[in-house]
Parts: sequence; structure tokens; C-alpha cells
Amino acid sequence: MEIYSIGFTQKSASEFFGTLKTHGIERLLDVRLNNTSQLAAFAKQADLSYFLREICGAAYEHEPLLAPTQDILDAYKKQKGDWDAYEDAFLGLMRSRKIESAIDKESFKRKTVLLCSEPTAEHCHRRLVLEYLQKHWEGVEIHHL
Repeated sequence: MEIYSIGFTQKSASEFFGTLKTHGIERLLDVRLNNTSQLAAFAKQADLSYFLREICGAAYEHEPLLAPTQDILDAYKKQKGDWDAYEDAFLGLMRSRKIESAIDKESFKRKTVLLCSEPTAEHCHRRLVLEYLQKHWEGVEIHHL
């Protein structure tokens, strides 16, 4: 099972939707805690759902179960926290939420991309989600776009 990830920051709408279309993405799973920010431009929930459907023929879903809590996010972003501490806190959160059984593995049979804002996956929770699922679900291949 291939699962993709993408961030929208530092990408034009053309680059973002072109990449999704090129990779045949059928479903975008938004793993942001806040998906309505004015700073998100074309990636605001209502607009994103429309653009995905019209440009890519893809579905939009928001899954806050795969997002950090506001406290974890604030400790890292607003208080300029340490990435390792953020990673530990988020991994603990995923374990406590038991995301490997709370999320429907069958829904990933559709070509799915996880969306967050970070331009690369290196310091983004979407990478942590995928690596966590890869450890708990057999046969997961990760592709960062």
C-alpha cells in the first residue's frame, strides 16, 4: 500500500495540484489541526475540497485524529520548542489514540496523500504519522511529494 504526503507551503496552486494529478491521487487526507486559516490560501478546507474535486477528481477528508493537540503544536511553534520533544509528545499522542486501529486501513486502498502545511516532511508530523502506520500496518510504502 502506497501512502503519500505533501505540504502546501512554498508551492503555487499549479505546482500543488499538478503534483497530485501527476501521481493519480484519489483522496487527500488533511491532517492539520486547523484547516481554515486565512494563511492557507488555496489550501483552506472549503476551497481545497472544491479544487481537488474539479482539478484532480479527488476526494477531501479532514482527520483531526492524525493532528497534534493545540498544546503540543504551541509548545513547538509558538514557544520555539525542540523538535525531539515535539516528536516524542506526538508519538505518545498517536499511541494513546491507537491510530493504527482507529483509522480505517481499507480507506487507504484509494491512492491517498496526507496534507499538512510544512514544505518538506522532515520536520512535519505527517512524516511521523506515516512512519507510525508503517510500523503497525504491513506493506506500507511512504512517498513524500
